[in-house]
Amino acid sequence: MKDVTIYHNPRCSTSRSALAQLREAGIEPRIVEYLKSPPSRDELRAIAAANGSGVRGLLRRKEALYGELGLDDPTRSDEALLDAMLAHPSLIERPIVVTGRGARVCRPPERLREILP
Repeated sequence: MKDVTIYHNPRCSTSRSALAQLREAGIEPRIVEYLKSPPSRDELRAIAAANGSGVRGLLRRKEALYGELGLDDPTRSDEALLDAMLAHPSLIERPIVVTGRGARVCRPPERLREILP
């Protein structure tokens, strides 16, 4: 399968597991270490749409900043959430895999199967 991207944190065991599953399936994805090279606002919007979860579904709720910035407030707009993720890439949930069949936050890693052939 061509054009597979994983937004990856090599320090995260779940992210490493998803990457291993891709490789076991014979797929060598484009690896984006999103803490070093975060996706753009437009990329995050596209990922959220392809994931079907909306922008809020891309937020890492376990991150301390999530609570500190009040991102659990349901009245926060998508633009405000995107602003927070762009300013603090650690707020982006991981891993995210994008294929021609969609995008998934692969937490648990088995969600990857939903977008593989």
